[in-house]
Amino acid sequence: MITKYERFFIIFIAFVSLHSCSTLEKSSSHGFESGYYKLNKKEKPEKVYVDVNEETVKIYSVSHQNIVDEELTLFPQKESENMNFNIVKLSKKSLDIDITSTLLKYRTNNKDHRDELTSDFNLAIYAGPRFDQFKISNKTDALGKKYLKVSNKAVDFGIFAGIGTTIVSPYSTSDRFDGEYNGMCMQIGLAGFLESNAASFGISYGYDYLLNRDKKIWIYQNQPWIGFIVGIALN
Repeated sequence: MITKYERFFIIFIAFVSLHSCSTLEKSSSHGFESGYYKLNKKEKPEKVYVDVNEETVKIYSVSHQNIVDEELTLFPQKESENMNFNIVKLSKKSLDIDITSTLLKYRTNNKDHRDELTSDFNLAIYAGPRFDQFKISNKTDALGKKYLKVSNKAVDFGIFAGIGTTIVSPYSTSDRFDGEYNGMCMQIGLAGFLESNAASFGISYGYDYLLNRDKKIWIYQNQPWIGFIVGIALN
């Protein structure tokens, strides 16, 4: 028989799955695309608008939120025999919203128990500010033709909240429960990510809360853990 907690868990998983699929169809992967950026110069960063398409990358200056007609830079996107320019660095800030999962959780010793590494299933929604750095350079192939090369590095920090499963057993209850089952828990915490295209990897710090009556005897209730977290961008 399915308990009310298991029903809630199934509904949550279904909602997140449907929402993430529909959102990902509309979303970008935080890649290099048209939009507002900061053009990093030695003297002072300048706000610019970058127009990215299959043929070109055009950079326009911006004044009082208005795009100035004068074009600053034009880069061929396709191969060319003559394409020489200094490396251009762009940056932007944005809000990152991810579906995340903490693959590994490290729990320190608790009530005479040894340190523990767990890999229980969990899902969470993460949100936080993201900082991207783009570098535009040219790459030469074996035939001497040059291509536009865009590299990207990004970091972000934020909060997450979600649900997951955890084993309730004699070990995790200091022998106050003689059976064993997978209980549902809520998790909240902080995370920091290093970004690569649509996927992100990082370190999380959080707390678990068992959602049934055994929470009173579960030794990890409201106890901190450190984890390895991964995420998929929703925006």
